[in-house]
Parts: sequence; C-alpha cells; structure tokens
Amino acid sequence: MKFSSTLTALAFIFAASGSAHAADDYNRPPTGNAQYKQCLTYSATIYEGGNEASPIKGQTKAQAWCTCMWNETPEDFKGNLVKFAETRKGKETNKLCEKHSNWSE
Repeated sequence: MKFSSTLTALAFIFAASGSAHAADDYNRPPTGNAQYKQCLTYSATIYEGGNEASPIKGQTKAQAWCTCMWNETPEDFKGNLVKFAETRKGKETNKLCEKHSNWSE
C-alpha cells in the first residue's frame, strides 16, 4: 500500500514538472507571421519593459509573451493578440502568458 502511494506521488510530481517545462517549448511562430509581428509592434506601444530579457533563452519579454499568446489562442483566431488579451475571454490566457514571459503591466 505504501509503495503504490509513493508511485502515485512520483507520477504526480513528474506530470506537474513536465507541464511546467512544456511552456518553455512553445512553437515559434513562422518567420514573417503577420499576427505575431502585429503583436510585437502593438504591445510595444501600450506596454513597458518588453525589450527586457525574459526567462526564455533568446527572447525578450514581448517576444515570449507574443509567442505564448500566439500558441494559446485557437488555431482559427485571426485577430489582434494584444486586444484579445485585454478582453474578458482573453484574461486567463493573458495571465498565463504574463507568467510565462515574466512580464506584467
């Protein structure tokens, strides 16, 4: 009985650490992606600190945030990622991506 409890706890720990690591492995938007470029440009006009280094190697906070937003919105989403983040529906995604990039307003 004690052995199965230990295995269950270990499985939970590995699953939790795996999902935390998965956020570092977001797919990068394709080169020249208009939606991603718009996100970088627009976020620079309304937020501060986007050019600071993020926890994601090789990405600024704005790049990490926009990459997260690009990955976390539905595939058929074609709108402005920054404006979506400010909607009621986008607030949870925004929180996730702020945490991912270590960037908040």
